Amino acid sequence: MYTIDLILKYTPVPLSVQRKEEEDARQLYQQFRDAMNSGEPKVMEFISEDKSDKAKTICISTSELIAVQMSQKGAASDGRQPGFFIASEA
Repeated sequence: MYTIDLILKYTPVPLSVQRKEEEDARQLYQQFRDAMNSGEPKVMEFISEDKSDKAKTICISTSELIAVQMSQKGAASDGRQPGFFIASEA
């Protein structure tokens, strides 16, 4: 299972969309990335592929999108938490 986390302006909790296949996840990630690069605001709507078969629909305005992250969940992942680590010198 692959998760695409969306970070929106002024929203402390990321929104997530899941995909079962890596290729589908990469395509979705690329769509969000292209929308961010275009500079033209638009509305994007997606249905999440959840393990529980409960579909979750998400609709966002790309003008509010500031970051996108793709991570792998489940047994195939290496056990690390998704995210970024920044080491800074004091």
